[in-house]
Amino acid sequence: MLARAMSDLPATLLAWGVGFLTGLVSAVPVGPINVTIINEAAQRGFFGAFLIGVGAVSMEMIYCFIGFAGFAELFAERAVKATFQLVGFIVMVYLGWKYYRAKALPHVTRTERSLQRRFHPRTAFMTGFLRVLGNPGVLLFWVAASATFTAHRWVRPDWTSKGWCLAGVALATLGWFAFLSWAAARAHGRFSIEGLLRLSRISGVCLLGVAAVLGVRIIMLLAQH
Repeated sequence: MLARAMSDLPATLLAWGVGFLTGLVSAVPVGPINVTIINEAAQRGFFGAFLIGVGAVSMEMIYCFIGFAGFAELFAERAVKATFQLVGFIVMVYLGWKYYRAKALPHVTRTERSLQRRFHPRTAFMTGFLRVLGNPGVLLFWVAASATFTAHRWVRPDWTSKGWCLAGVALATLGWFAFLSWAAARAHGRFSIEGLLRLSRISGVCLLGVAAVLGVRIIMLLAQH
């Protein structure tokens, strides 16, 4: 049993690392959650802002789980696998360019405003939870990301590997929101949005780098066949 665990270690570390880096890249770009955390930290301090982050991570993990669910047997067909590899490449290029070109804060979506009016969240946790729930782009991102990881075998189609990837996502996103809450609370409302935009551009560069890797792999697969 120990020998099997040791043999699975590289694949486990790869799944965890992919989840961690993707979670960090998805959390850093400027969005409604980051702005809400900064405003809450300036008004009420670290703890309230951090609870918003906890709520956001909880809903994001549900979306991430949905993205990974059902992909166990999907890639038996070569055409399906190739299609998801191409879709993943296109999504990463689009998001990378979008984050890299970010010049202003994004608007709150109509769905988010509707959920806020309907449920009237009374806690910081529910505020973060509903903000992510009302953003369908988060679900689409994790569906595309999980399909890409599985198609390229960076995450194996079993729940042990997927679980480690989910753990990496949770640690990265929660760690970022904790850091942002702490930094914004210390800044006392003087936190630089321009600094977040710079981080967003860095995230865009990282996603474009991932897209480049995916593109090279697709070209190599085409050359082999």
